[in-house]
Amino acid sequence: MIKKEHFTLILLLFVSYGVYRLYEPFWTNIVIAVLLAISTYHIQMGFAHLTRSRFWASFLSTLVLSALFFAPLGYFLFHLSVFLQNLDPASLMAFEAKVRGWMEHLPPFLSRFETKIEASLNQLDTGAMAQHAIDYASQIGSFAMSFVSGAVFILIFYFIAHYYGKDIFEFFKRSTHLPQQESTLILFEMRSSMSVVFYSILATAVLEGALFGVAVGYMGYNGLLFGIMYGFASLIPVIGGVIMWVPFALYELSIGNTQNALFISAYTIIVISVIADTFVKPIIIKIINQKLIKPQEKINELVIFFAIIAGLATFGFWGMIIGPAITVLFLTLLRITEAQHEENDH
Repeated sequence: MIKKEHFTLILLLFVSYGVYRLYEPFWTNIVIAVLLAISTYHIQMGFAHLTRSRFWASFLSTLVLSALFFAPLGYFLFHLSVFLQNLDPASLMAFEAKVRGWMEHLPPFLSRFETKIEASLNQLDTGAMAQHAIDYASQIGSFAMSFVSGAVFILIFYFIAHYYGKDIFEFFKRSTHLPQQESTLILFEMRSSMSVVFYSILATAVLEGALFGVAVGYMGYNGLLFGIMYGFASLIPVIGGVIMWVPFALYELSIGNTQNALFISAYTIIVISVIADTFVKPIIIKIINQKLIKPQEKINELVIFFAIIAGLATFGFWGMIIGPAITVLFLTLLRITEAQHEENDH
């Protein structure tokens, strides 16, 4: 005869599988929302102290996240789709002609690349590129709609994670019978390390995006749009900024604005890459790390750096959040296991 507790366990397993299948389309959004809620815990606590209301604190945190993160990305996707739909084939042909003109006056140290550039240009079909641009615009439009719907669900789950987070965590501790000290350590390490990662990413994107936006805005372009583009591009380690300013400089050269091309190149390299990225950003991260977060165990910056790269490569855009989260949780569990072994040895 099956014991009551065994029957309950079997029933729980079946129901758990049903719950998993029921919410399967939303699990990615739920995980991202929970990680973002953990990362922005300090924002939530600040609003809670200000409003004295868990609901309004959760609502304001959700509003801030949507304004800082989702609204700029949606703005960028919309303008990119519109740009590709209105792309003029004549401008592509003019750019091709300009490049061929440059090839006639290549400096000696670039002459060895002339054959490869010529072969690439011969394979270039500007008419086909314009047609593909329209197709890409349609795909980007579909992606933008999918992104907006996904963002809405993330924001809903993010609000729930903040509003019911404490109750859910307490229920989880009671259900798993996880010791108080170990559960608190896991939550504390995840919260502090993820906060450093999130605020560092946000600070980098805002700082470097604003600097680039001001420069291109001064040149007569949409500073907000290009600033957002540079901000998201800067999240890609090592080559992030290059994929923005190099095409921009080449375009300025193609239309004869040599001074603008030299200005944006020198400005990006000196002001953004050297001064902001090398000197200012580490100071901001240090302030976040020491003054705001104060983690008990500091995770090595190189580990977080590779966790972000691995996350982006494996999970795409949201990998910059998921990658560090998996890494931090793994290192925390290793630390707990080590402490348990030391305790058993004694």
